[in-house]
Formats: sequence, C-alpha cells, structure tokens
Amino acid sequence: MGGQAKSLSELGLTALRGRDARVTGLAVDSREVKEGYLFAALPGTKMHGGEFIQYALRMGAAAILTDAAGAKIAEKELAASDAALVISEDPRQVLAYTAALWFGRQPKTMVAVTGTNGKTSVASFARMIWTELGHEAVNLGTTGVEGAWSAPLAHTTPEPITLHRVLKAAAEAGVTHAAMEASSHGLAQRRLDGVHLKAAGFTNFTQDHLDYHASFDAYFEAKAGLFARVLPEDGVAVINIDDPRGPDMAAIAAGRGQKVLAVGRTEGADLQLTAQRFDATGQEVFFKWGAKGFRADLRLIGGFQAENVLLAAGLAIGCGEEPERVFETLEHLGGVRGRMQLAAQRANGAAVFVDYAHTPDAVKTALQAMRPHVPGRIVAIIGAGGDRDASKRPLMGQAAAEAADVVIVTDDNPRSEDPAAIRAAVMQGCSEANEVGDRAEAILRGVDMLGPGDALLIAGKGHETGQVVGDDVLPFDDAEQASVAVAALEGGLA
Repeated sequence: MGGQAKSLSELGLTALRGRDARVTGLAVDSREVKEGYLFAALPGTKMHGGEFIQYALRMGAAAILTDAAGAKIAEKELAASDAALVISEDPRQVLAYTAALWFGRQPKTMVAVTGTNGKTSVASFARMIWTELGHEAVNLGTTGVEGAWSAPLAHTTPEPITLHRVLKAAAEAGVTHAAMEASSHGLAQRRLDGVHLKAAGFTNFTQDHLDYHASFDAYFEAKAGLFARVLPEDGVAVINIDDPRGPDMAAIAAGRGQKVLAVGRTEGADLQLTAQRFDATGQEVFFKWGAKGFRADLRLIGGFQAENVLLAAGLAIGCGEEPERVFETLEHLGGVRGRMQLAAQRANGAAVFVDYAHTPDAVKTALQAMRPHVPGRIVAIIGAGGDRDASKRPLMGQAAAEAADVVIVTDDNPRSEDPAAIRAAVMQGCSEANEVGDRAEAILRGVDMLGPGDALLIAGKGHETGQVVGDDVLPFDDAEQASVAVAALEGGLA
C-alpha cells in the first residue's frame, strides 16, 4: 500500500501494553482491511467506527486505532484478539499524522486555502502561477487533482489515507508544488493535520454548512484551525483583510508567530488592490506591493476574481517566489472550470456564464461582479441542494432577486427531498421569479430571454457533471446544456 511494513513505533504510535505490532497497511473502512492492517475506528456523526472493529479483526487487522468510546464498544472482541490497541483522545488527528508517516512523501512546496467561497479559484490560480514560473504544479480539491498530474477525488478535502496516497503519487510523478482546498469539514475532521504547509490562505467567511457545524462560531473555528493548528509557526498566512473576519484570522495567525501577508483593498495591505477597469471579456487591475505600483490585464469576469488572483499571488510569494516574477504571470491566467466560466454566446453577443455559487453571498457576489461587464439585463438561474442547510434557501432567492433583473428558480441537486418543496422555499425570497423545475428547460428559457448586451448566470453546480436526484446521479453539465440551448435557438441543431 504505502511500501514495506512499518512498526507502530515507526508510525509514531504507542499501543497499550507496549506491543509494537508490524503494520502492512491502513484503512478507515473495515471492508478494505487486509492481513496486518491498522484499522482506524473513528467517531462519526451517525455511528462510531468502533462498531466495525469486530469485522476488521476478522479480516486480520494487526492494530486498531480508536478512542475510549470505540474501545468500549468492541471491548469483548479486543480482549479475545492479539491485535495491538492504540487509544487516543483525538484519533482523527493521530490518523492524519500516521498516514503522513506511512506514505512518507508529499510535494516539497504545499499551500492550503480556506474560506466559504473562492477556494477552488485561488488554488487553481496558485497552480497556474507556479506553472508559468516553470514548476511542476497541481491543485487539489472540488475539481479533483488538476495540473501537471491529474486524478479524481471524491471529496474537496479527502480523508488522510486517500489524501496522502495522492500526495505521494503526485510527488513520485515529479510534482513539486501543490495547492489544496481546505474545507471546513476537512479541517474539523483533522484531515490536513499531516500535510507540511509553507503557506495558507483565507478568502472570506459567510453562511454555509450550518447543516454540519453547530453554529456560525463553530464554522469559523473549523476554518481557523488551518492557522491555529495546521500551518506551522514559521509558515506564511495570506489573509483577505477586507473580509469582516479577516482581521480575526490574521490575529490568530500572528498569535502563533506566523508571518501575515495581508491582501485586499484596505489601505496598508501588503498586496493592495487599488483599481479595476472592466470590459466585456475581462478587466484591467492596478495594485501595489509595498510602495511600488503594478498593473495586469486579467482575462477573467468578476471583480472578486482580482482578489482571488492576488491571494494566489500572495501564496506564491509566501513560498519564496520573487514578487515581480509572480506579477508577470498574472496576464497568462485562464478561467477555472465552473467558476464564472463563459459557457456559450448567442449570435447577438449575449453571454452565458456558469458558476458554482451555491450560497446566498456567493450568488449575490457573482451577480454583482457581472454588472460592470453587462450593459443590458442579467438573468439568473438558481436553485438549492436537498439534504443541506435549508435556512439558506429563501436567502438564495432574495440574493438573486436583489442583484439580477430576471430570476428563474429551478432544481439543483434535490437528493432525497421533494424538488418542489425546495423550489418553494427558494421562491419565498423571490416571489416574482419564474419557476421551472426541469433544469434543462430552465436553461433553454434563460438563454431564450437574452437580447443584445444581456447575460445569463447559471448558478449552483459549476463544474459538476451530474444531477443528484434521489439515489441516482443523472448526467448533467450546465455548460454543456448552455451550448445545446444556444445551438437549438440559433438553428444549430437539426
């Protein structure tokens, strides 16, 4: 799995009664346990992994890592087994460090970025900057592993065994630089704790994932873990100082002794955005590094993308790149799939954009960011996912109604919920909106509304290529559907 067998002591583990078992692999799923494996029985939101210790032992596990509650659940089975038992108050964190030692290799230069919105864009831009500077670089997160080496990922921040297996494979493929997205779930569950970071970034903080985190404060605390716990004391914290919680995050980083690199429009920021000029295909940005001024032409839609680009530039600088060389790369940056992506254009010049915006703040930000680029009307297609934070649904509708000229409410990923009930909740925030349940029909109608100078934003699913309905994942790609709709309306389809 990660190489030859290692003893528990080589993995930094101490078992009860001092038994130094030899381990041949790691698993968090009892079905993947093989002879000699260490099985991590972790506490979960619905069930404790301790329930599966008995199955792991039957499969030949040589060692069990769990907490006191897990050991209690499998007390009889463990007593009858000769497997080594490692008990920790925080088995998730221990697993992260163990996985790092087991696989033993990761790209030399690693950064991570957290925040409610912008993680994928910042990680992707960091990878693009490094690539322009001649490095073998990747970004890891929502869109998988992209860049000099690629691989799919099931989660934005994978569990530690998968994460370190991927990092080792990337390093062995020659990757020297990697930018990771650090989700609040991943941080709360200690998935990044074994990653060796040189710098970390913070984008912003708004409502999301309150279906998982107990409160707004708990959600912030999870994200703050990137600076309070994961980034080492000699690391560089690159902070969007414009965000209301930016100064709080900077204070946490400074309190650990980390160097803070402030990015934003705020006077005195280390990397300060001073002005922007917009056109139909991008923007001209002006910024200062120290006392010196710079400019760059970005082929990116949305004023907030300048902030994402400068945060990525800050991460590259924080890892030791020469600032002026970093700034020279910015004009070569391309868009990120599913992030303000130009998906199609009508013959009359009206443009169709696809964006992953799936929070009220992200929808509002995306629509407001489009306004300087669009002389005509903005049409927005929005929805909300099922089995997720229901409190944000009316807020999604409200955000779209306030920032767009026309709103269409459609299905996102309804999952196990009634799609009509989700749409009704969104409609509470935008009673004047058009309701079209079928997402393909909604896109067709939205495209059909576009006159010269207008633009359509299809929000919510971004890069996703499937729609989750019940237990099924149906093929669906917003950008593809936009192209199909334009072709149909322009007579391009038979």
